[in-house]
Amino acid sequence: MSGAVPADLARELAYSFELLDAEWSRSDLAEAFAEVVEPERAEELARRVTDLMPSEPLDPAGTLRRLLAELPKLATIVVPLPSDVDELPEIEAARLRFGAAAIPDLPALCALLNVTPDELDWFADHGNWLRRATEPLSHYRYRRLPKTNGVRLVEAPKVRLREIQRRILRHVLSGIPAHPACHGFEKGRSAMTFAAPHAGAELVLRVDLRDFFTSIGVARVRAVFAACGYSPAVAQVLADLCTTATPVTELSALDYRQRNLLRARHLPQGAPTSPRLANLIAHGLDRRLTGYATQHGLAYTRYADDLAISGKSDLNPHRTLWLATKVAKSEGFSIHPGKTRLRGPHQRQVLAGLVVNNRPAVPRDRYDALRALLHNCLRTGPAAQNRDGHNDFRAHVYGLIAWIGETSPARRDRLLTMADQIDWSK
Repeated sequence: MSGAVPADLARELAYSFELLDAEWSRSDLAEAFAEVVEPERAEELARRVTDLMPSEPLDPAGTLRRLLAELPKLATIVVPLPSDVDELPEIEAARLRFGAAAIPDLPALCALLNVTPDELDWFADHGNWLRRATEPLSHYRYRRLPKTNGVRLVEAPKVRLREIQRRILRHVLSGIPAHPACHGFEKGRSAMTFAAPHAGAELVLRVDLRDFFTSIGVARVRAVFAACGYSPAVAQVLADLCTTATPVTELSALDYRQRNLLRARHLPQGAPTSPRLANLIAHGLDRRLTGYATQHGLAYTRYADDLAISGKSDLNPHRTLWLATKVAKSEGFSIHPGKTRLRGPHQRQVLAGLVVNNRPAVPRDRYDALRALLHNCLRTGPAAQNRDGHNDFRAHVYGLIAWIGETSPARRDRLLTMADQIDWSK
């Protein structure tokens, strides 16, 4: 087992591979690595990487960076690939309902996901080993984020499981249509498209779904895969790969409701498959609330766990909230009573951070705050301004600029001009 690869070195090695535009093979990886480290070390690293992941991942550079950083913790298991190199494309070419890849049995699933049967069993946690696993053995990293009324636990899959989930997302889930009222985490939709139908409305009702991801259990996830036409065995394993039961060591200091949800298998907030699965599972909720809105001349949209219903001054907010609560409950969700907001035309109507009184726009104070941040970065350097400890502060800032730019190209251009003058290496 090779020694630890520091994060900076892992980035350099991944960048060298990306720069050479190399193939995902042991020889090409070794050649790219040899630009950074001595040839013997380059060969050893290339061998470990290809043993752990023989076929090219969906995100080669990003996956390589994370894989290199985790090499000391990963046992080398050679994944046997089909002797006929045309077998995998055949699996991918045959399609089921919604354009999902045909997976007739578990060996075909292993081939699609690039894992052995033992690895499939391990990552799906069929022995419930991970409920009491310590960090090195866990498939997830856990991070607690403060929120207004407590703590949110983010469960981010490690490199191998993340790659497996990305393959499921690409080959199985990507073609299933979400409801038109759903705007969060969907291609071609955004906070802007979520807020736009409510612009200029006299009354805007915003409702929050409680524990959106963690309230979705494995049975509902399995139903999504069964709807694609997969056998019960395949649907169950796919559902197990996309859900997790949080280890008991991570449940301390959480409230009673959170602990109960996290103990059972649930969608982890942080997995690449979770937003898509949650949107698909909420299809019934979106369909029923859209029907109610259409019948009463209202507008309805959803962005992740935020529901928005708007209309004229004759909108009955109490009846609408009552109905939304009943529909959510019957669809397996619950409304957060402390986060319901009703705003009239003379109040600031905010949806997904955008003010919608006239047209969707980022609040002026958020724009001014980002301008001040960029100004301070120019004066003191970005490191001194990264007070929240973002791993990639530059990407975080450019993400904020893109968010503001969705509603105002002029503001975006002014902010980009400032950002381009910053030396992000400081």
